[in-house]
Amino acid sequence: MTGPVPGGRVRTVRARVAIAVATVLVVASSARAETAVEAARALVARYHEDRARLDRARDLLESARAKDPQVETIVMLSYVQLLIGDVRATTIDDKLAAYDRGRELGKRAVELAPRSHDAHLWYALNTGRWGETKGILRSLFLLPTVRQEMDILLELNPRSVWAHVLAGNLFLEVPGFAGGDRVKAEGHFKKALELDPRFTGARLGLARLFIAESRYADARRELQRVINETTPMIIADWAVKDVPRARQLLESIRDRK
Repeated sequence: MTGPVPGGRVRTVRARVAIAVATVLVVASSARAETAVEAARALVARYHEDRARLDRARDLLESARAKDPQVETIVMLSYVQLLIGDVRATTIDDKLAAYDRGRELGKRAVELAPRSHDAHLWYALNTGRWGETKGILRSLFLLPTVRQEMDILLELNPRSVWAHVLAGNLFLEVPGFAGGDRVKAEGHFKKALELDPRFTGARLGLARLFIAESRYADARRELQRVINETTPMIIADWAVKDVPRARQLLESIRDRK
């Protein structure tokens, strides 16, 4: 006949069960957050088919963040806010609000994960977009922040295509007296294209630089390559942002030699 289980053994079994349950709950929580991020990525990847997918991605991530504010969720939400400002917002105020929210989220992600490339990237890009929308001269106070983030990104990953595009746009857009430098801008755009020739945002930036320097034949060549790209790195951005912009720029220099 089996005797009673000693009290100490019962407590040990219960403790093990409690630990196992807690582990399952932690894993399930992480899985839910990961699922939200992955679902948002899937929506973002095809937003050119339905721009409302960005709204659904934002809502999904906001819900996940409210339940469990993991850094991956915050980083992805910052990126989605950038896209909403770019292609969903229709007024200046709405754009500023979207970028400002993305900037706030990006800054929080940087605080939580200071070595995260993407946290720094979306923080820098939202900050830069907010400044562009507000007006370069009215937002020069943000320049030190964007430059610092650019330096951090290139330190974290010197081969980051996004970081080189950010640097190229920064040196192109900023006035010379504030550190603008077209030679450096061209170098960064070309480096980005060397790393990934299919990154049409970099090619568009290079074309804009050529236009600024009245190198219209070079600009037309790059713009046509944007339009003719068959395997763009980011198909949604290419379809919604890069091709329309390339066609607009081609039209603007149609009669220039």
